[in-house]
Amino acid sequence: MGEPVNIPPIQPPRLRLHVIASGSKGNCSVIEDAATGECAVVDCGISFNAFRAGCEECGIDPSRVGAVLVTHEHTDHTKGLGVLTRGLARLGASPVVYASPAVHGASADLQAIQDAVDLRHFSAGDDISIGRVRAHAFRTSHDAAESFGFLFGCEGDAVGFMTDTGVVTGEAAEALSRCRILAIEANHDLEILAHGPYPAFLKARIAGEHGHLSNAQSADLLSTLLCDELECVVGMHVSLNNNDYRLPREALAAVLEREGHPARALVGFQSRPVSV
Repeated sequence: MGEPVNIPPIQPPRLRLHVIASGSKGNCSVIEDAATGECAVVDCGISFNAFRAGCEECGIDPSRVGAVLVTHEHTDHTKGLGVLTRGLARLGASPVVYASPAVHGASADLQAIQDAVDLRHFSAGDDISIGRVRAHAFRTSHDAAESFGFLFGCEGDAVGFMTDTGVVTGEAAEALSRCRILAIEANHDLEILAHGPYPAFLKARIAGEHGHLSNAQSADLLSTLLCDELECVVGMHVSLNNNDYRLPREALAAVLEREGHPARALVGFQSRPVSV
């Protein structure tokens, strides 16, 4: 008989995505290093009670939050930053808060906490170290002072995160390739938006190049990002007025089915968390 073959054990995925809340009433997601428990929060437009309840449901220890990353200054992404950082401080956590200089300058919520937290700036193309996790910032196209998505990477695992963009920038397309988990905006259904109650200027803003991706645009994006590594795609920032949670999931699932891809399609919700 030959020498025994030592097969290394299969390692579990390193990164997890927890969507605590996603939508126009408030956004907050958590990237967790499953090996260490260290976490990074992306945006906080919800109350600390809602954040803590979401963490409990997802099995996250909020005292392990080491960073808060701000995508842009709109209040559905920032209005909870003060209560978040104060609440985390009571738990013994002092996360670094990261925002671009332009977003910092445009955000009253960031300015309100700037003297009480370690607030650091980043620019597009920067890599932010959060424990062993690296967050790469890339530009998105939104009607904000600046807006960003992030590629989170650790030991070969990758999570792509992008909401609040009217088009897919070249930087975004490059960053989101070869991810195991994709969290991409699927904000509105074009027919529901067109026939809904919003005034014409707001409909144009939502559907424009500095607004939000539709279900169809999100599905088109997914079709360009399919890869062997992909295990799950999550439709994000789903509008309660111009969409239905079923529609973006079906649009993303249709792409996977058409291409014979085994990944799952999910959506993030406004009022209940989703973990991947």
